[in-house]
Amino acid sequence: MNFEKIGATRFLSLNVDHVATIREARKGDMPDPVTAALIAEKAGVDSITVHLREDRRHIQDRDVKLISKLIKTSLNLEMAATEEMLRVAYNVRPHLVTLVPENREEVTTEGGLDLFLKKEQLTQFVKDLHSSNIQVSLFIDPDIDIVKLAHKIDADVVELHTGAYANAISENEKYNELIKLANAARTAKKLGLEVHAGHGLNYHNILPVANINEIEEFAIGHSVISHAIFVGLEKAVKEMLSLINGKKPV
Repeated sequence: MNFEKIGATRFLSLNVDHVATIREARKGDMPDPVTAALIAEKAGVDSITVHLREDRRHIQDRDVKLISKLIKTSLNLEMAATEEMLRVAYNVRPHLVTLVPENREEVTTEGGLDLFLKKEQLTQFVKDLHSSNIQVSLFIDPDIDIVKLAHKIDADVVELHTGAYANAISENEKYNELIKLANAARTAKKLGLEVHAGHGLNYHNILPVANINEIEEFAIGHSVISHAIFVGLEKAVKEMLSLINGKKPV
């Protein structure tokens, strides 16, 4: 399969969770993910992503509230499909809620939602969020059948889990994972879903995924925050924005 060259502008949603991870290592108030969100916004990101975990291991309720109030772009709130998080969403009213699986023992999100197992619960959850005019994204593995089920559940967006691609070792494995991502993205687009992608994407592996024209937005955090340690957050953001739009970073 030949992947097309990058066409329309791609958007970047910066996940600032790892700024909070550094803060929580000392249980202090620095570095502040709210400040990071404002710097990133000034540097050109299109939205800010935060994952408010049930165990509050990094992002705190205070962070979500302040970021929601202070940013001029949009807030993507990643969360588990629980009653507690539903109340948070009702209170904060983010532009987008991304429902993700959550396991307290995991270091980071390990895979997409099991839509087949939780179809009824997620259908009702999406309906509840829609009743408050909150758009809903489902974080899913790049599988055509799962994409079709996400459409039936009435999601507005699917975020394709790119972890298998990012972790692939051989070129053949990477190519096969790209095929899955491309097919899932095209199926989603045909069904009228907005397509996002994220997990494990970095400055070295982003270009092939960015060449899938159906993907409109990338949710990236760890690699940008890591790079920012050496070059500063503004430069790190601008370099990633250049890459996802097919330009050589300056």
